[in-house]
Order: sequence, then structure tokens, then C-alpha cells
Amino acid sequence: MQFVAGQYDVIVIGAGHAGVEAALAAARMGQKTLLATLSMDNIALMPCNPSVGGPAKGHLVREVDALGGEMGVNADRTCIQFRMLNTGKGPAVHALRAQADKKLYQFTMKETCENTPNLDVKQILITDLLLEDIPGDDADRPSQTENGDAAQVAGARVSSASFAPKKRVKGVVVETGEVYLAPAIVMATGTYLKGRIIIGEHTYSGGPNGQRPAMRFSESLAAAGIRLMRFKTGTPARVDARTLDYGKMQLQPGDEEARNFSFLSDVKTREQVPCYLTYTNEATHKILRDNMDRAPMANGIIEGVGPRYCPSIETKILRFPDKDRHQLFLEPEGLHTNEVYVQGMSTSMPMDVQLAFLHTIPGLEHCHVMRAGYAIEYDCIDPTQLKPTLEFKAIRGFFSAGQSNGTSGYEEAAAQGLIAGINAALLLKGEEPVVLRRSDAYIGVLIDDLVTKGTHEPYRMMTSRAEYRLLLRQDNADMRLTPIGRRIGLVTDARWDRFLQKKAAIEDALTALHDATLTPSTAQNAALEEAGIAPIHTACTAYDLLKRTEVHYEQLRTALPDLPALTQEVETQVEIQSRYEGYIKKQMEQVAHMERLESKKIPENINYNDVPSLRDEAREKLAAIRPASLGQASRISGVSPADVSVLAVWMEQQRRMMAERR
Repeated sequence: MQFVAGQYDVIVIGAGHAGVEAALAAARMGQKTLLATLSMDNIALMPCNPSVGGPAKGHLVREVDALGGEMGVNADRTCIQFRMLNTGKGPAVHALRAQADKKLYQFTMKETCENTPNLDVKQILITDLLLEDIPGDDADRPSQTENGDAAQVAGARVSSASFAPKKRVKGVVVETGEVYLAPAIVMATGTYLKGRIIIGEHTYSGGPNGQRPAMRFSESLAAAGIRLMRFKTGTPARVDARTLDYGKMQLQPGDEEARNFSFLSDVKTREQVPCYLTYTNEATHKILRDNMDRAPMANGIIEGVGPRYCPSIETKILRFPDKDRHQLFLEPEGLHTNEVYVQGMSTSMPMDVQLAFLHTIPGLEHCHVMRAGYAIEYDCIDPTQLKPTLEFKAIRGFFSAGQSNGTSGYEEAAAQGLIAGINAALLLKGEEPVVLRRSDAYIGVLIDDLVTKGTHEPYRMMTSRAEYRLLLRQDNADMRLTPIGRRIGLVTDARWDRFLQKKAAIEDALTALHDATLTPSTAQNAALEEAGIAPIHTACTAYDLLKRTEVHYEQLRTALPDLPALTQEVETQVEIQSRYEGYIKKQMEQVAHMERLESKKIPENINYNDVPSLRDEAREKLAAIRPASLGQASRISGVSPADVSVLAVWMEQQRRMMAERR
């Protein structure tokens, strides 16, 4: 028997990394929020690797933090090793990565959620999505979006009733009969929808780490007209640290310098534990090759599409037959457990094969497996059904975030969850949504890729996906995004004051550098040489000197004591801005060029059959994606530059016709 058990403003389905960010954002923005989880003990569970950050992913964590999200703060409180990666390369690809104490990360995030005002957390299994018809007048009215009243753009014949959503969310149904009502719902179901665990020939319905799957909710989504896909991901075995011979492996310690994800964190020291590096070998590969007919991916047991950029060990053997070894990182899962994660050895091979190939690896010859490696198949949605706000185009008030959108990774999930939660709250407030551009943030690149191009495999964020990498560095995420977080109400007074102080310190230091003029006098060159700086032969500013790659701000300050003292993070900003000034200006010019296309908004309810000379493929893709601007249209697969030009010319013609009629 069903009964109404509660009324909320926002309901978040799932309490993984996407769900907790969505729920915390909505609650902190004043919305009465319900966070529904299958298990109270697995909030923010890390079912795969016990780490946060890495290339591009570390950028996402910093951006989530800059907007007022929780992942960076929680990582700083609970991680047991920090390393800055890619330090031999330029600052655009520097990436912070941390090993987490997996259980501490979960329980600290659980504590945060349970003690956040406006947020209720319940252990429930949601089986059905409740929808209702939008009243006729409301449904026929062109939607207000981040583009303003798009239907006012020039003379296009529109059919509002054809494209405006006919349905809106009403609530959810729980397996035990409770009904919870809300005008905004965020789906963050991760890998739990019709989850199927696969270990060799053995399969069973389940979620990650032996959790319950959600077997019925997919049918509710399909009944609502939502297109579903079937993806697969996997995880390696966990082995017992007491049975490993670390003497046969290479030590991988954390950085001595204190590292933090959050711009708020002041952690100077923390207990760190090392990781270890070892390699597969020909004996490992032979066992895998000899048993490839038993691999679920080869014998047809696995039906879902797996991740290209994080392949299983059996996929690596097939894809790279000439490679004589693959690196493996042994990563501890916490300070109070013997479980060690074998990074780089994801597998769904039968258990006897897993034991056999693990025992060929240096340092693992006598290892005991505590948890088997496995693959998991699950349902997710085609993300091209979403707006850039992460709201479904066809269902008002229904948002989706995380692996349910076809992505992989905790960081990608957290970033989407934050944006979905923000926009759910803003929708209820009647305010303009937050849509980050590709030039604003990696989050903008991530979401634009998903809603514009879609994905045919689990999507992973990489630095190569961002066109403006030098502008979107991890070190300046706060400068880019904290003002947005402040505007929507997620940035506290304390964070804002700290941001303003840092911003002022950067500006003051740059001004001082420009104002400090040096002449090639004997005394001046002596002071420079004493500071380890080569002498100058012509007059220049301290700013010009700092452009030299071998010169650092502290050296300049030794030679020029009047320069202000800076914190490390401000010093980094000042050095990068001076050293890469020319490249930064060039990228900003590229952004300005693209913004001209982004500023040309397409009517939300345009009928593409009215646009002559469009190719059939372009007409079909444009009608399906319904891009918000010419810029977004230009990034759709199957839409050529010529198609964009045709559309631009037609829009201008319609604008002029409308002007003449007036």
C-alpha cells in the first residue's frame, strides 16, 4: 500500500559522489532536500580505486571546491598520501592526486550530510519515478533558459508544443510503499541500475562491493521515454598487505611538501603511507592469453561497453600484444586495514585465473586475495537527452548526474552532481541556471561533451579534451569560479574573504613587479648575482625578469627587498601569469573568437525543417540535440562548418525580416 511519507523541494536518488554533492548544494542553497541511499554505510563509497584526483580529475576536484562543493574539503581531511603529478611539464597539466583512507572518506562525508541543515538522509530503495502532465498553457509556453527567451529570436516558425516538455516530476515511490513528493529530482544512480556482477562464468545481480542493485527503476525511466544504454566497468582484486613482499617493488612515497585540494585547507602535515610499483611479465601474459577463451568479454557474457582509457588487464594483453610488461601500483586502502588495491589490473577473469596471474608478479608471489576483481554491467542514460543544465529536455524538474550519464570516475561524478544540485535549486527559485562554458572550467568541457556529443563508452575527463588548458589550470580554479559560487550562495563569508585577500595579493604583487625598474648598474647586477640571477644588460622591470624560466619570485625579492612577501599559492599565480603571459593572451583571443559563436543563440523551439540547404544528417542531429547556440551546434558530430554557416545566415535573414515587420 502506497502512502505519502513526505514533501521535499529536491530529492536526490543515490548517495555516491554525484549524489552527495547534489544534495549538499541544494540544501545549502535553502531547499528542503532528501538524499536517498541504498545503504547508510556506503555514502560516498569508493568502490574502485582508493584515490582522488590525477590528470584532469584533479582539476575537477579543485573546481568543485572553488564553487563551494565538498569533495576537496573531504579529501584533505581523510587522505593518506598526496602527490603532484606531471611536475616536469607545464602548469596546465600539473595534477594533484591523493590516496584516500576509503572508510574514513565515506564516514566523514556521511557525517557532513547528516549534519547539514535542510538535508534528510534515508536508507530506501526507489523503484518508480512519478510524473504528471504540465498544464496546457504552461507546456505551450517556450521555456526560459540560460539563453533568455529564445523564441523571440527572429522570425523562426516555431512549434512550441512540439518541443516544450509535456511532463514534469512529481515524486518517487519506494519499494516499501512510501511516496515522497518534490518538484525537482536529481538522479545519481551510479552503477546500480540493473547492476550485474561478473567474475568469469559466474554472474549475479548486484551493485558494487556486494551492494544491492536497483532492478526496477530502469523500467520506470524507459516508461517515461528515456533512452538507456548498457555500460560496463571493472575493478581489480584487493590483496592482503601481510602477504606482499614490498622489497621486490619500487617505493612510491608522497610529496614532502604539504598539498591540499581545497583552497580553504591549511593542513601542513599529515600521516602519509607509501605506495609501491611493480610490473606484469611474460609469465603473467601467458596465463592471460592461455585463458582468454574464459574471459567474459571474449565469450559473450559481458554485453555492456567498457572504458577505453581504463581497460582490464585482459584487454591490455589483446590490445598491446607487443608490450612485454604493464605497470601496477599497490595502493593501501586505509590506515586501519590490510586491504591493498592492485591499480592497473582490473579484471573479470575466473577466480583461478586471477590467483594464477597475480602470483607471477614480483612481490605478489604469495599474496592472499581478500576481494576478487570483477566487472559490473549497468544501465545509464544517453546524455544527449539533457540540457547543459543537466535537466532532461523532455521532463521538467528531472536532472541526472554522474555515472548514470555514462561517465566514469568519482571526480566527474562529483562535478556533475554539484551542477545538477545547483540548477535544481535555482529552478525552484526561478533564477537563471549555472552553465559553465568550455573556457570557464573543465566542468564546462565535461558537461558540454556529454550533452552535445554524447558518449558510446564510459567517459573519462582528460586534459586533452580542453581547448584552453592554460586558462583552466588547477591552481587558478578559485580565481575562475569562486565568484560564481558566491553569487549562487554556496561560498561562505569566510571563503569569500580568503578569496578576496588572495586576489588582492596577486594584483598587488603584479603591480609591484611592473613598477620595479632595474638598470644594468654594477650594484644592481651584484645584487642579482647574489640572488642567483644572471646580470642584465639593458633596463627592464622586475616583471620582465620573472618571465625567465630560471628566475623565481623569491630570488627577485632577495635582490629587491621592497617587493611584497607572498604565500606559496600567490607566488605560483604571479610566476605563471608573468611567464606565460603571451600564451595566455593568445588563448584568450581564441576564447573571444569562439564566444562570438556562443553568443549567437538559436531559438529553443526552432523547426529545423524550415532551414533550407541543411544536409539531412545535420538536420537530424540538430533536431535531436537542440543546441543552445551556434557554438554548441558546431561541436555536434555530423554537423559541418558549412551547416553552421547555413544556419547562421538563415537566422540573420529571419532577424532582418522581423526587424522590417516592426
